[in-house]
Amino acid sequence: MKDRDDYFKTILKVCKAFGTTLDRDEILNLIVQSAVEKMKSKAACLWLVDEETKAFTPVAEKGLSEKYLHSGPLNIEKIATIVQKEGYLHALDATTDPRLEQHETKRAEGIASMLIVPVKVKGKFIGVLSLYTSKQQEFSKNEIEFLTALAEQGGMAIEHARLVEKIRENTKLFFDLATNINSTLDLKTLFQILTSDIAKALGVKAASILLIHEEKRTLERVASSGLSETYLQRGALSVEKSITETLEGRPVVIKDATTDERIQYKKEKKKEGIVSILSVPITTKEKVIGVLRLYSRVERDFTEDEIMLVTSLANLGGLAIQNASMYLMLQDEMKDLKKDIWSHRSYF
Repeated sequence: MKDRDDYFKTILKVCKAFGTTLDRDEILNLIVQSAVEKMKSKAACLWLVDEETKAFTPVAEKGLSEKYLHSGPLNIEKIATIVQKEGYLHALDATTDPRLEQHETKRAEGIASMLIVPVKVKGKFIGVLSLYTSKQQEFSKNEIEFLTALAEQGGMAIEHARLVEKIRENTKLFFDLATNINSTLDLKTLFQILTSDIAKALGVKAASILLIHEEKRTLERVASSGLSETYLQRGALSVEKSITETLEGRPVVIKDATTDERIQYKKEKKKEGIVSILSVPITTKEKVIGVLRLYSRVERDFTEDEIMLVTSLANLGGLAIQNASMYLMLQDEMKDLKKDIWSHRSYF
């Protein structure tokens, strides 16, 4: 009963930390430290999945050496399958268990047994919380439930920090773009900044802005970030063949750009390392004049919030074009007015 009370108090302590700090690392460190102290173990580590390398990366630990933490990437497939199916993985002898890797490294680190539970965000597997003991040990149901609860807190901390950071990034994106629209009519520079900033903010490989050439019926690139010169010289994009739904005013997510029939230059995209694409329309006065596209190097499901953000930024881009066009029109009208006034100078 005492252990259960201690576990409950520890979970409350972690929950309380959510209300007193926005620092993700501080909360994650509290989680691994709590796991070690309350379960009287050698060490604990929270590993997150790197989407690109498909390996585990340590983000918070206590009790492990730098040598062990950086001994090499850990493959996630086998462990992920087990912990998601069974709820946890218990290795009585971590130095021989065939489900684990780097047995010699574990032996040198003084690791005997391991308990691994999943870390999830909104039901999606994003990593594991691992507990290490110096002597072989079985784990009770209460201990497994406690570590699982800590892992859930870790997932909440990661998601909470992600949302806060996303709000900050999105606010900065809108602020910077709005400021630039008000301060410059240099659309090429403005769009170059936008493609660079949005690619960085959403963690994608690249972004580009393409406008419709009405006479040629092609999409002409006016700005891009993250794309090679070889790819950019691939050839013209036909308005009638390049994700036409976007040109009809609808955002489109392409899961696999190397096979989707709506995509041109599939081989070039595969060579460039482009897998998924988000394509949203750029409009002025309800007319589609171009597209803003994001390119991911891994298969990606863009969320509704991400699609809404990119669409809103594309609309601001359309507003910038509209403002520049109106300015040029006013300049021409002013020239005509000055000529007209000068021709009637005898009246003054």
